[in-house]
Amino acid sequence: MAELEGVQRELAELRQLLSDLTRRVYRIERSLSLDSAGLPQPSTVAPPPPPPEPAPQKLTSSAMASAPAIMTPPLRGDVLDRDLESRIGSHWLNRIGIAAVLIGVSYFLKYAFDNNWIGAAGRVTIGLLAGIAVVIWSERFRSRGYRVFSYSLKAVGIGVLYLSLWAAFQLYSLIPSGVAFVAMLLVTLATAVMALTQDAEILAAFALAGGFTTPLLLSTGQNRELQLFSYLAVLDVATLALVIFRPWRRLLLLSFLGTLLLYVGWYSSFYDQSQFRLTVAFATLFFSIFAIAALAGKSGGEPEARVFSLVPHILALLNAAVYFLQLYLMLEQFDKTVSAWCAVALAAIYIFLSRQAQARYGDPGSAQTLRFLHLALAIGFLTIAIPIRLDTHWITIGWLIEAAVLLWVADRVKSDFLNAFAVCALALALARLLFVDNFHSTVLVFNARMASHAVAIADLAMIAWYGVRRGDEGAKRAAAIAIVGLNVLALVAFSREVADYYSRQLTAIYIAPNRWNPADWTRTRNIEIARDFSYSAVWMAYGALLMIVGFWKRSAFVRWQALILIAFTIVKVFIYDVWQLDRGYRIVSFIVLGALLLAISFAYQRDWLRLSKRQAQGAA
Repeated sequence: MAELEGVQRELAELRQLLSDLTRRVYRIERSLSLDSAGLPQPSTVAPPPPPPEPAPQKLTSSAMASAPAIMTPPLRGDVLDRDLESRIGSHWLNRIGIAAVLIGVSYFLKYAFDNNWIGAAGRVTIGLLAGIAVVIWSERFRSRGYRVFSYSLKAVGIGVLYLSLWAAFQLYSLIPSGVAFVAMLLVTLATAVMALTQDAEILAAFALAGGFTTPLLLSTGQNRELQLFSYLAVLDVATLALVIFRPWRRLLLLSFLGTLLLYVGWYSSFYDQSQFRLTVAFATLFFSIFAIAALAGKSGGEPEARVFSLVPHILALLNAAVYFLQLYLMLEQFDKTVSAWCAVALAAIYIFLSRQAQARYGDPGSAQTLRFLHLALAIGFLTIAIPIRLDTHWITIGWLIEAAVLLWVADRVKSDFLNAFAVCALALALARLLFVDNFHSTVLVFNARMASHAVAIADLAMIAWYGVRRGDEGAKRAAAIAIVGLNVLALVAFSREVADYYSRQLTAIYIAPNRWNPADWTRTRNIEIARDFSYSAVWMAYGALLMIVGFWKRSAFVRWQALILIAFTIVKVFIYDVWQLDRGYRIVSFIVLGALLLAISFAYQRDWLRLSKRQAQGAA
């Protein structure tokens, strides 16, 4: 009887638990508004109302044990953990296992070799057979869907084949270099064919790595420039053809780096001036291949391919920099100015390539970026050519003329990109003009320094004029900055003329053949006083000129610059000139300054600009 009551009690608790679960599921469905399209549709009869919620009861341990487990969805961290676990198990462990097997086999082979169990020919034969067997064995895993594991095995097999052929040639001298080269080339071709047939970029990378390793494995320490560079050119052209038909643009960087490393290794060991023509020819050939490759690479649609969409841009930069550096190093031994003409020629080539980038298939945005990059390289080569070909202040004038041309072209084609490069060229020229150029002139005003400043001022005036004509907010801001820079540069130019003029007079006293006497101190002091007065006179005159222009053009911006300059001059006159200048200069300074201030004040009191009417209209 007691057992029957216990069973009934447990059944009641189970019914209560089922009722609670049904009610909770109903509430969840209503709150989430679940779509029941994928569930069996009920009949037209209205669903029964949810059971009433009974009073909560305490569940016994037996009921808890018999209740079904509620499965919670896995958290994102669990998914990531499982992904990491899967990657470790499927990728990393198989590679570590392969490495362990290879180490164990290599220990066994070394033990066998040390005890002369296997001769030289046998060792090479074992290596070749083992490499071929591993490659064939890997196909079984690929057919079953284990692609990553299959490619890892292929990498091991291909590596064993290369090492076996290297040992046959270098260690044991079993085969001549020609046979070893042909055999390695066949391994490379077979790997490339597998890459194409299996659509595997990693195998193509293995083929390239083996191809570029072959010259190192077969090197005899002799200078074979023609054979080496011809082989590299064939590899580069093959890579270009491969990339045209497959979206494997990463291979271009691998091919470029392999070519560069072998070229640098050969150049540092064997190059001399007698090989100039052949070396320049091959360098130009490599440059041409990769210049075309940057435009011809096929882009892929998968996400991994989009990650490497910048490969053509990186390749274009590296190719241009490396080629020009090669030419510069080789031509420097003959005539440095030829390098400048090479830079100009490269600029013309990249202008042509920038136009060809318009027709490049693939992502239009990437093609547009590549077009601008080629244009930037062209401008960069022109900028480099100027200091190589010219000297002293002519470098500055060359950069200033380049900036003016870029401004004109940018205005014609409406390109902010070219405007940015024009500003960079102008900034470079101004920095050199202000901090590097050292002029030595004997003529006042009409000299090379004033000519350089005049060209720079003309460039700034072009920026201001184009900015005002465009009328947008950014252009107006650029025009305002250019106007301020123009006035500052003009003041610097006139102040330098004043300093240079009196510096020549002081130098004449210091280098006089007679010994120093007290009268020279008086002469020196009079020259310094005249120089300080000239500074004030020049600044006041320029301030008056700015004020006239401001009234003429009705420009408050120009008038404010004039007022600031005049205020600075007032401070100098009242604080410095009144104590340092001679009485005559002091009188002239105050009279001229006072007359200038009265004239400006009279112009404002007469309200020639109708400022009072504007204020009244603004208040109304």
